[in-house]
Amino acid sequence: MLKHNNAYKTIGEVVKILDLKSKKKDSSPTHTIRFWEKKFKQIKPKILNGNRRYYDEKNIKLLKKIHFLLKEQGMTINGVKKILDTSEPLKLDENKNKSINPIEIRNKLKKISNLIKNLK
Repeated sequence: MLKHNNAYKTIGEVVKILDLKSKKKDSSPTHTIRFWEKKFKQIKPKILNGNRRYYDEKNIKLLKKIHFLLKEQGMTINGVKKILDTSEPLKLDENKNKSINPIEIRNKLKKISNLIKNLK
């Protein structure tokens, strides 16, 4: 049975959404999300019976942003805290591998230029 997109997600489902990996093969990376909860006061899951965490869409978007800034951009926790504490909305491309790398573009242009020269 599929959950509706707006339904609350368990911590395990959020791990899959964020595609978190554990360095140890036998452990679950849910500890990362619990650590982030301690560091970022903005993350507020519903905690129900048995201390089970449930995350709404707002928390999942926040976790995606934190994941992007820490893992993709290489920011520090304090740096991310500063960004999240500002009142202005954060506008970032959170899609993996969508950033423009000028070195890669330059190399591709050189290859294309060489191909064109060889065709002449």
